[in-house]
Amino acid sequence: MNSRVSALVALLAASCFLPEGSSQSLGRRVSSFTEVRGFSWQNCGAQDDPAKMKSLSVSPDPISIPGLLTAAASGSTSVALTSPVSVNVTLEREIAGLWVKIPCLDEIGSCHYPNGCDLLDQLIPPGQDCPEPLHTYGLPCHCPFKAGDYALPSTDIIIPDVELPGWLTNGNYRVRSVLGSSEKELGCLKISFSLHSSRKKENDVIVQ
Repeated sequence: MNSRVSALVALLAASCFLPEGSSQSLGRRVSSFTEVRGFSWQNCGAQDDPAKMKSLSVSPDPISIPGLLTAAASGSTSVALTSPVSVNVTLEREIAGLWVKIPCLDEIGSCHYPNGCDLLDQLIPPGQDCPEPLHTYGLPCHCPFKAGDYALPSTDIIIPDVELPGWLTNGNYRVRSVLGSSEKELGCLKISFSLHSSRKKENDVIVQ
């Protein structure tokens, strides 16, 4: 999966947790200082999948939110990714030694997105500059994503203070994102991490 594709997957994975305009049906969100520990990744598709990640590194460990992240990626895709590109995201949390699938609630969790290209247009309106570091290196953030070999050099990324859903509690998580087109799998990326946060509701005490 090239850096363009990894940007797509990263944005879609992030949207699993932080979608814009999400409903209030999940309850009040809470401010937090969060640490992401033990980040790891792997390709999870077939050997002949056209989109594959060759390398992906992030540091430090733990990653602080808010904080500074250093990331680098390289990979390739042998086909162009053109709309529509479906995205199946499976989010699981480890509970008592078992991996439990978190259902899709208001487009958060284990969700199917019929067209990830439309989702990208919602996150980053067409005509608007792509976010850093994509803008600096001239990498697009909208479909189509051209076929080829690409690399994102080591880049510092500022992670802003964000609000996490109240149900996203401390623990071990894994996210599996599958890209598809015309019912054919294009690529699969699995990310694992451990979440540790201190949360504070308005006028409440901090809960570890």
